[in-house]
Amino acid sequence: MTLAPETTDLKIQLRIANGGSSDDSWFTVCDLNVLLPGRGVAALLPDGRQAAVFRDRAGNLYAIDNRDPFGGAAVLSRGLTGTHQGRPYVASPLLKQRFDLESGRCLDDEAVAVTAYEVRAAA
Repeated sequence: MTLAPETTDLKIQLRIANGGSSDDSWFTVCDLNVLLPGRGVAALLPDGRQAAVFRDRAGNLYAIDNRDPFGGAAVLSRGLTGTHQGRPYVASPLLKQRFDLESGRCLDDEAVAVTAYEVRAAA
């Protein structure tokens, strides 16, 4: 079965810090139709880091650092998504640690977290 591509003028944007300045800005990552529910995409940020961006089946948007802090590879965008106690997460494809998509906190090791970004869809 082939799905018809969603058509929209909405762009996915992440709020990123401007070098410690209190003036954060929004960075456009991709079109909304690029994000398939339950799948992630990697986005290169202006400072050279990568973000893993997700859209769940309910249409909620999330973004965290793409780099797995346990294995060091930029692979979280390729992880499996799910929920644990009502919280959305992505499981790393490397060692399977789960990261909360809202906070970036590792659900399997309380001492570890990745950056979570504020996300919006804007025209």
